[in-house]
Amino acid sequence: GPNPPKSRPARPTTAAPPHRNHRTAAIAATRRLKLKIRSKQISNLVELPEHIVCKKQEAWLELQHLLINIYIWLLFAFYCNWPKISFTMPVKWVLHWHPNAGATVNTQIMNEISQCIESLNGVKEGRWKSVLTFYKPITRDQSMTAEFPRDFLGLAIPEQPDKYYFIVRGQRIVLEADSTIQTIMEKLQSYKSRVSLNFEGVQYRVGDFQVRVGKVAPSHSETMRGIVMEVEYLPISSIEKSRQILEDFFDIWKDTLSKRSLPGQFLHIEPNFGDYGLSDQYTSQHTAVQYATVMAQLIATVQSAQVRT
Repeated sequence: GPNPPKSRPARPTTAAPPHRNHRTAAIAATRRLKLKIRSKQISNLVELPEHIVCKKQEAWLELQHLLINIYIWLLFAFYCNWPKISFTMPVKWVLHWHPNAGATVNTQIMNEISQCIESLNGVKEGRWKSVLTFYKPITRDQSMTAEFPRDFLGLAIPEQPDKYYFIVRGQRIVLEADSTIQTIMEKLQSYKSRVSLNFEGVQYRVGDFQVRVGKVAPSHSETMRGIVMEVEYLPISSIEKSRQILEDFFDIWKDTLSKRSLPGQFLHIEPNFGDYGLSDQYTSQHTAVQYATVMAQLIATVQSAQVRT
């Protein structure tokens, strides 16, 4: 019969066609090359000089602080443009003691002021305390300090224990926040307390008026830096309607003090509340603005005394 067709020799199972071998070798070589490059890059990172690594970390931390500060100021902008909804309260004047040239403040003056209030049939109602804090920004780049407000103040007052007030006099900003904002600021590490001042003393009731007199002293010191006085007319919340009544009380108060021949006098400097977006109806934000104004006056008094000496 016819010869059967010749069968093709079996391909060795261990061998690959020539083109397959070249391709496999090329892929393997590429993989080995990539691995080598990757390991080399890692080794280079590990071997970076320490000062370069530190600079990168500092730059990253600076960026974090910048973003946090932008976030905080966006919150300020949001709240300040938001309608100011705040409970009205009786109108209050915050006054500060202005000593005569060469005179200082002391406990003897405080005692005589208290006696004057009692002579007007003032009845003690207890003690009071407000705390005003100066804040400064936390920044590793000192050149950036000028970008932040110098007079950034925080205030805690006894009539609103669950609230905290921020005042930036330069930009005419006042903000009411929850008291927990202080803890948030500490955790964000964006601002820190530079110095805190306590305003504390005795509260009296004089007819329809509530009167507070207190000393001003640093939180960690008993050194008296000044004297403040709050006069609150309880029946009225309108600043304009209560103005004449408060002026009459202030005149009587000055006459009472003049009989003691004390080396100084109380001054009342009313800020322009409209600049802060505040209305005629009195709120705790008005009190915060007054304290910021009083603080500026106390600082000016201390500085002028230092210049004279």
